[in-house]
Amino acid sequence: MNKWIAVQLVAVFSLFCCLTGKGQGQQGVSLDKIIARVDNHYILNSELEEMYNQYKAEGRTAPEKCQLLESLIINKMLLAKAEIDSVVVEDKQVDGELDAKMGYMIQRFGSEKNIVEAYGKSIDNLKAELRNQVKEQKIVEKMQQTISGNVKITPSEVRKFFNSIPKDSLPYIPSEVEIGHIVKKGEVTREQKDKLRQQLLEIKQRVEKGEDFANLAQIYSEDLGSAKNGGDLNFAKRGAMVPEFEGAALALKPGEMSDIVESQFGFHLIKLVETRGAEYHARHILLRPDYNKGTDMSRAIRSLDSLRTLIQIDTLKFAKAALDNSDDKETAESGGLISDRSTGLARLTLDASMDPALYFAIDTMKVGDLSHPVSYRLEDGSSAMRIIWYKSRSEPHTANLHDDYEKLAQIVLSNKRNNALEEWFKKAQGDVFISIEPEYKNCKVLGLAATDDM
Repeated sequence: MNKWIAVQLVAVFSLFCCLTGKGQGQQGVSLDKIIARVDNHYILNSELEEMYNQYKAEGRTAPEKCQLLESLIINKMLLAKAEIDSVVVEDKQVDGELDAKMGYMIQRFGSEKNIVEAYGKSIDNLKAELRNQVKEQKIVEKMQQTISGNVKITPSEVRKFFNSIPKDSLPYIPSEVEIGHIVKKGEVTREQKDKLRQQLLEIKQRVEKGEDFANLAQIYSEDLGSAKNGGDLNFAKRGAMVPEFEGAALALKPGEMSDIVESQFGFHLIKLVETRGAEYHARHILLRPDYNKGTDMSRAIRSLDSLRTLIQIDTLKFAKAALDNSDDKETAESGGLISDRSTGLARLTLDASMDPALYFAIDTMKVGDLSHPVSYRLEDGSSAMRIIWYKSRSEPHTANLHDDYEKLAQIVLSNKRNNALEEWFKKAQGDVFISIEPEYKNCKVLGLAATDDM
């Protein structure tokens, strides 16, 4: 495993490896043993085992444990060297990344309540654990940028690399396709919305009759992060909350409650506590709809049909339509084109590795076709509809510089970055103390023999 890939692997994996669920937590305790040390950073056997088991759980072939241990040590080396070189990241960067990760988890699990049940930990505890991991990841990324971020390649380097490959060893490239989609989520049914509004109205009436807002927030609010504190959101600066929430909160006088407010997060009952200059202090009770039940697709279908018509008559370009309208934000920013996760390129191999839904969809389409709205399920599990654009298809061929330049350039850039990292590792090893348990003496991690000087 080359060191560049190893660093990336740990950066991605570390965000979720230690957030073990109820069924996994007890197993982790029994494996909690220090197996390596890099300056003041320690690696536990549980980390290595979790990393190894994660591969198996995802149905992937796990690398040798020695390789995984090396990747963990490399990660700790980057952190240790960052401390020596005074490389830091700002708290606001960490907080922004943490909010994004928590948002992803909420989408993935459907609600904070589901996250708590899955991991057997409070949202505050999960955020505290995740914050440390996010901070480490940001520092590692900054070190990577320092080491190899300025590495560039030229067309002549790509050409030289291609010419160095023996003609009889050039790889055979199967058919590849470019596919785009525009996704629109379904809407929660009016029946479900009315039910949530009625529940909040009844809670509001109970407060008006004398019950304590904070106590009711602890019981009913599905914003579990604030619920345990009676729905207290503390002071927030103007612009920090979504517009619907902030507008309703700032229209209140201290002590007043709002009407029922709908936002992208669900339905809120808001109580303003006080204002202080450009800040305001509010409590809320949040009820979230279940987007997997009672979803109305009619508006999504109408919207996609309209977009399809405009694209077909060339009044609107597909990329612009995707950027402005698609609910799949990851692909929207690339004009709706779906990328291969392993390469990052917007070209998908037309074989069994392709998403079956896409494979069978384009099987009945011609290049240039735009499908009618079809059912789709987003990564967070929510129901949606999408239209699919079959942009292009390449024929199977032997690799050549014209058609496969992007792939070749990616290999050359990766090799050059790896060389920069190799040089850095050679120099950095003398700046940090590395110790590995004797049980891993056969690993020869980074060319080092194990020591028992832990």
